[in-house]
Amino acid sequence: MTTLLTIGQLARRSGVPARTIRFWSDEGVLPETDRSRGNYRRYDSRAVARLDLVRTLRELGLGLDDVRLVLERRRSVQDVAAAHVQAIDSQIRALRVQRALCTLLAGGEWSERKAALMNDLARLSAAERQQMIDEFVDATFAGTDPQAPGAGIAGAMRSMPAELPDDPSTEQVAAWVELAELVGDPAFRARVREMAVAGSAPATEAPAIDPAAVAEHAGGALAAGVDPASEEGQRVLARITGPDFDPGRRAAAADTLATFSDRRVERYWQLLGVLNGWAPVPSSVPAFEWVIAALRAG
Repeated sequence: MTTLLTIGQLARRSGVPARTIRFWSDEGVLPETDRSRGNYRRYDSRAVARLDLVRTLRELGLGLDDVRLVLERRRSVQDVAAAHVQAIDSQIRALRVQRALCTLLAGGEWSERKAALMNDLARLSAAERQQMIDEFVDATFAGTDPQAPGAGIAGAMRSMPAELPDDPSTEQVAAWVELAELVGDPAFRARVREMAVAGSAPATEAPAIDPAAVAEHAGGALAAGVDPASEEGQRVLARITGPDFDPGRRAAAADTLATFSDRRVERYWQLLGVLNGWAPVPSSVPAFEWVIAALRAG
């Protein structure tokens, strides 16, 4: 003869509260085997086994709809568990980002703007963050020549990582916040637009300046504190420009360098590097600013 258990007996045997068993019964995931003459629910051994499965699935975080699909054999436990693993992974990533955000907030100066950007990072999906960058790049390069030498910059400026790392560092979170602040700044957008339009225009007659020579000579002069307007500074400039440099084109060369030298634009690339895990590249703009000052001082 099959032994039937009341809700109270089943609760004591399983450790599941009676009110929970009653709720699951009402929801149809744990139907009673029959009712006593006093209309009390009773459960057999199969119900006990079913209760163990329901409890396990619920402890794993599955909703009652998914539990019901498994019990009705419309989905396998493996399929439901695999889908749930993906959901858990997403939750873990979100929590890690939130942890990094809290670390950033705890260690830095608070502002309403920073708080709003952090909220965006926690809320926006990777696709939405990419869309924010794409809209900035599209507006910046609209109407420029796609075949111009500098056109590839537009593609490179879209290089957001598909996802932040599973365990983003505080530096990476800070980089995203700063990047979002940059692309939302009208002055920055106008400056990048100026560079994009200039890069799309026909080449000027300004003499070319070798970036390697700038890094070597201007970088050293800058580190040594050499005044670009001094005699020593002008001797350093001569080593950069070379003997064939047309002195009459100094202003044009300075203007060209100034058009494409901007610390905030360079910072954009540095921030992308942090987010993508690229090897850090030393800042080159200060050396070019030194050369610009030396050209204009002559």
